[in-house]
Amino acid sequence: LSELESIITSRRVNADAEKSYVASLFEKGINKIAQKVGEEAVETVIEAKDDSEELFLDESADLLFHYLILLQAKGYSLKDISRVLELRSN
Repeated sequence: LSELESIITSRRVNADAEKSYVASLFEKGINKIAQKVGEEAVETVIEAKDDSEELFLDESADLLFHYLILLQAKGYSLKDISRVLELRSN
């Protein structure tokens, strides 16, 4: 996941929005990124209720991917989330 975060950062900073899906999402802004997270969350829930492991895992991967993009768009990373979870476990 750390490597994926690095790839997202690189594409956000260096990629052409016409050639990179990640760069195009950042160019469209926080509302579009948040919308994609919502869409992927709904699709994950729908697949969780069905019996296809493959579709559930595919949608879960899409959700996680878009969530990582949203975190970066807000200026955060998985380390920030880990810190919050650690504080809750104390």
